[in-house]
Amino acid sequence: MELTLEAVALFALKLAHETDGGSPVLRDDLVMDGYEREVFGLLVRKGDLATTQQKINECIAVALSALGGANTVMGRELQRLATDVRQAPTFEALTAPLDALKQYLKAIL
Repeated sequence: MELTLEAVALFALKLAHETDGGSPVLRDDLVMDGYEREVFGLLVRKGDLATTQQKINECIAVALSALGGANTVMGRELQRLATDVRQAPTFEALTAPLDALKQYLKAIL
């Protein structure tokens, strides 16, 4: 779970912060501070689903802005997938929507 959470954050932040010809955003970059596997691991172990979802929402908001907002085709799809993540009542229920979100972000990079 922690690896998938970190990957979603990484892909979302890559959309916003990577530029053509620029350095790629990596897991150890400052922009990933607070979105690392260890941070998510602590939240999962504590059972803090609300904070986990909030952290993912922060990254999704940045990615949504990079995509041109909610009125674009990619923005609408990102919002749809993000809604599924937000509505998960447990970590177990979060697994499938989180994986779908990760795959979408990876595909549009």
